[in-house]
Amino acid sequence: MNNYSEKFKKMRIAGKLASQTLDMLTDYVKPGISTEKIDQLSYEFINDNGGYSAPLYYRGFEKSLCASLNHVVCHGIPSDRILDEGDAVNIDVTAIVNEYHGDTSRMFTIGDISIKAKNLIDATYESMMKAIKILKPGIKLGDIGYEIQSYVEDKGFSVVKDFCGHGISNVFHEPPNVLHYGKKNTGIELKPGMTFTIEPMINAGKFDVKVLNDGWTAVTKDKSLSAQFEHTVGITEDSYEIFTESVKDYRKPPYN
Repeated sequence: MNNYSEKFKKMRIAGKLASQTLDMLTDYVKPGISTEKIDQLSYEFINDNGGYSAPLYYRGFEKSLCASLNHVVCHGIPSDRILDEGDAVNIDVTAIVNEYHGDTSRMFTIGDISIKAKNLIDATYESMMKAIKILKPGIKLGDIGYEIQSYVEDKGFSVVKDFCGHGISNVFHEPPNVLHYGKKNTGIELKPGMTFTIEPMINAGKFDVKVLNDGWTAVTKDKSLSAQFEHTVGITEDSYEIFTESVKDYRKPPYN
């Protein structure tokens, strides 16, 4: 038995609850629901299943998830805003179970969306999975960033540079920072037992973002659409493990 097996066991439990929360929400994310209601459903589900919502009161954040709509890049605050046909929203949940964290997000589409939005969402998901699939001991953090950046820029999109993935375990955010852009063979070398998130934020326009006066909501400066997906992963002896995979095999929208 390796020295991180207990940690991975706890990460699996927290990661599973986080992904099951998104699976549950899928039936509710439809035209007519508010992001506040989605937040409430998430809070209750996580609590009912033995966990706690990590974002709630984290550094003063007053909701239990982030709901980032259309040109919101990340950290959107749930509100009475009703989801309408044509909207695209990222829902980001983090569950704590027995002090360990599972952090994951998915895009949800409301009815028919534009071709450009669909292409952006697809490219964002694929860039995350391309980065995950190269994970193993010995590669460098820069290799992760390179996979994401080269893939999305080739499709005419841009990588947000102001926010990044992060180490995670019994601490919500810890080293290392996992940049979603970079050069091959640069940065920290991955080692067995490391656990972190990969969560590319990709814009249809330029990569520049600004944070609104609420101190949380980050939006694209040019008001272009933004998309994000996130998984929590661990490095094994010779490969990787995704702790936040959907039990229902939901990957990217539309979720059937």
